[in-house]
Amino acid sequence: MTTTVHDVVGDPADASTPRRPEKNGWLGPLLLRLHFYAGVLIGPFILVAATSGALYALTPQIEQVVYSDQLHAPEADSYLSLADQITAAEAYVGPDEQLVAVRPAPEPGDTTRVMYAGDDLGESETRAIFVDPATAEIRGDLTAYGTSGALPVRHWVSDLHRSLHLGDVGRLYSETAASWLGVVSLAGLGLWVIQLRRTRAKKARDRAKDKPARTASPATGYARSRSWHTTTGVWVFAVALFLSVTGITWSQYGGGNFSDLRAAVGWTTPSVTTDLTGTADGPVDEHAAHGHTAPTPGAETTQVSPGAFDSVLAIGQDVNINTGLVEIRPPSEPGTAWVVQEIHRSYPTEVDAVAIDGQTMQVVDRVDFADFNLVAKLSRWGIDLHMGSMFGLANQLVLFVAALAIASMVVWGYRMWWQRRPTRDLQRLVGTPPARGALRQTPWWGTALALVVAAAIGLFLPLMGITLAAFLVVDLAVGRWRAQQVGSSS
Repeated sequence: MTTTVHDVVGDPADASTPRRPEKNGWLGPLLLRLHFYAGVLIGPFILVAATSGALYALTPQIEQVVYSDQLHAPEADSYLSLADQITAAEAYVGPDEQLVAVRPAPEPGDTTRVMYAGDDLGESETRAIFVDPATAEIRGDLTAYGTSGALPVRHWVSDLHRSLHLGDVGRLYSETAASWLGVVSLAGLGLWVIQLRRTRAKKARDRAKDKPARTASPATGYARSRSWHTTTGVWVFAVALFLSVTGITWSQYGGGNFSDLRAAVGWTTPSVTTDLTGTADGPVDEHAAHGHTAPTPGAETTQVSPGAFDSVLAIGQDVNINTGLVEIRPPSEPGTAWVVQEIHRSYPTEVDAVAIDGQTMQVVDRVDFADFNLVAKLSRWGIDLHMGSMFGLANQLVLFVAALAIASMVVWGYRMWWQRRPTRDLQRLVGTPPARGALRQTPWWGTALALVVAAAIGLFLPLMGITLAAFLVVDLAVGRWRAQQVGSSS
């Protein structure tokens, strides 16, 4: 939850009295009710997504420690060719394994990855053999995931964040959290702005009447929780909204609608054409494997000479490949081209690619990030910022702090709900929800606008539409139950 949940509900000393809608406006009560119910019911999803996201932000450093032996090798004065390194990897795995990609050591002291497909591997998974580029020593054999090259620890955290290790069913949780995080944040900011304006107006009236300014007393209990919730929410609002929007693009249903929209208006991300028979490839899916695509395991490949990897890399470097972080993919089937692809995700972005005909060693296509349309560039940058790779450690620390702040606001929100419980009624464990009737105070155009916006969002973000309908059912059920309680007591 972001910004204040209860700034417009009065003093906590009156917690035992049902809160009534504000008489001087309809927007505040409407936002408050939306913020309250979304926070209470979706809070656990946001809490899990935030805490797992905070952990994921640190996984690149964790990965470097856990897999130091596999990722690094002693620096040397000279290094072997890719052909020699691939030959060593093939001798290690045996003749039946299918080579799908090679990632040369990006810097001295790093290892080369020789990547294989396998029937026992999942989607976007490859078997990575880590080779010392100076001695051809095999330094590791691990499963890698996606273009990010995540190793098992980072992938485990990523899958926890994305789907709770429950597959497609688990992805519903993260989509729900991402969809509602932005709405809760915007509603909370609206409540904060409304309260800020009221506070300033009150101070102006007091000055006009020559009233002495009140001395603020130290915040305790509910007021302290509200203060922390509000202040933290204001500071983290922009990051929370960004994480919500970019998280939705990965989601199963809302993300699919976003991709369809991009395709309809021609905002897709360009990809090199590898088909040598005249059939162009489709656009790349940037969001596969938590934001990145990977070689397709199980695809039929032609037999290639290890020496060809050195040749196509040299050709690519003459065209548009100018970073050490590179992936070389042999033809996926007869009649297709080699691909040399930059995979540098830090700023400045390096994702240029070139396709090369293995028979003639001629360049058949190239894609340059500088030529991407604006939406494709923003999508690339949004993915990399969300994953913490854009600006390296600084990016990761911002995400880590922001994720912990969002998780803390969820906790403070529940704490405020508990602190507003009626102290004279020991059977009540939580506070009274905001008063009903906000929509009845709304002018017709406000109601119509709210319904249109809700319907549009529900169509574009189906899970949000379903949960919004669930909120209304819960609200109606609670209202009916309370009416029966009042009727029986009278």
